[in-house]
Amino acid sequence: MMDKIRKNYSASFKAKAALEAVKKEKTISQLSSEYGVHLNQITQWRKRMLEELPYIFSKNRQKKEKTLKNYKQSFISK
Repeated sequence: MMDKIRKNYSASFKAKAALEAVKKEKTISQLSSEYGVHLNQITQWRKRMLEELPYIFSKNRQKKEKTLKNYKQSFISK
């Protein structure tokens, strides 16, 4: 029996795919083909982005700064 190898995607890759899904300029199927990721995965990333995005604008300044720092680092590191 062959073991399945799980692919690991960078945070910036996930963010780009999720952002494209949020924009709704392309269908999830089109994005799936474009990014080479199953459509359910893109849907999960989009859902997570929409759920966690408000924390960037939260009143808790320390958490906001930490979140923003992590967000920026995810786009810098590829």
